[in-house]
Amino acid sequence: MSITTAISQENIVVGEVANGLPLTIPVYRLKGDGSGPNVYVQANMHGAEVQGNAVIYQLLEQLKHHKLKGDITLVPYANPIGCNQKSGEFTLGRFDPITGTNWNRMYHCNSKLATEFAEQYADADEQTLKSAFKAALIDEIDQLLTGPAYRLTTGKRIALNLQKLAHKADIVLDLHTGPISSQHLYCPDYAKDSARYFNIPHILFIPNDFDGAMDEASFCPWWQLTEELAKQGRKFNVQVEAFTVELGSQEKIDLSAALDDANSILSYLNYKQAFVDAPYQPKMMKRYGCNLNDYLAYYAPMGGMVEYIAPLGGHIKAGEPIAKVLRMERYLSEQPLQTLTLDCDAIAILHFASASVNQGTELYKFFTNVFEL
Repeated sequence: MSITTAISQENIVVGEVANGLPLTIPVYRLKGDGSGPNVYVQANMHGAEVQGNAVIYQLLEQLKHHKLKGDITLVPYANPIGCNQKSGEFTLGRFDPITGTNWNRMYHCNSKLATEFAEQYADADEQTLKSAFKAALIDEIDQLLTGPAYRLTTGKRIALNLQKLAHKADIVLDLHTGPISSQHLYCPDYAKDSARYFNIPHILFIPNDFDGAMDEASFCPWWQLTEELAKQGRKFNVQVEAFTVELGSQEKIDLSAALDDANSILSYLNYKQAFVDAPYQPKMMKRYGCNLNDYLAYYAPMGGMVEYIAPLGGHIKAGEPIAKVLRMERYLSEQPLQTLTLDCDAIAILHFASASVNQGTELYKFFTNVFEL
């Protein structure tokens, strides 16, 4: 007997545009039986990073045929301004054009809340503590959204509305892409075991530091609470897992790849017992890890036109060529073609989207001091 799980849609209002009309975001919901984790998935916070929308489509196509233990909320087009922010044939949408702030650096985190809660709920049982802390996180967002309207920028208002949805979940997945990029996963240190259930070969482990991103806004408060309770001698596991899932390169969708990406996410959700009965399992593959402080940004040492040589996901040996830089204005005065190398072993993860670069442009990002999971 086939299962059909109903999908509902709500368009939430996250602001107003210049003509006074509402700015809305579509939200899709599937109901579970209440016995499993609640899941939140969003995509396209950055305008050019559109593959996540295709992944949400493929997730919906499969989820509607499964019986769910927890509720699942999916939000494509999380930033309706960013995905419409065009310059000629290119999508911009990484930064708020008015303030210049990265759209994915406007979420909220009150580091004092965990300390206050650890003292106030020192004797509470785990479920009471979890429910009360989750309610407090949502209440903080509500207070910001219902406070004086003049205190919120457009980007902050969008971010807070998304964060309110995310705080209701036990699992948060923020779908992104790089400029020209391989698949990789931002994973909090405490969730290392979970990283093995995504079909993603490159895992970047991040500490308990808040820098404004959705994944950090979701897990940092819970991690902080765990650390505060540990000072009292109490063990309390981090109650929320949150990841930034980097799906590949921007400015394109690939529905076949999106199906693979959806299956990767479903494998992880199956491990987290989100389904009553589902077949999804992780692929047998090598997975390589890197700590955030070993994630190397390589800036162009000179300006010019770049041929990118280091293959994405490829293991580079120290001294091997990673790029060639063509400088035609120097053709008669010096060697116009320069070869760039890296001075350590690494894995190339992503590179700049354009061949035309200024000196100091972030040319590549590399995993260094790599270890196998």
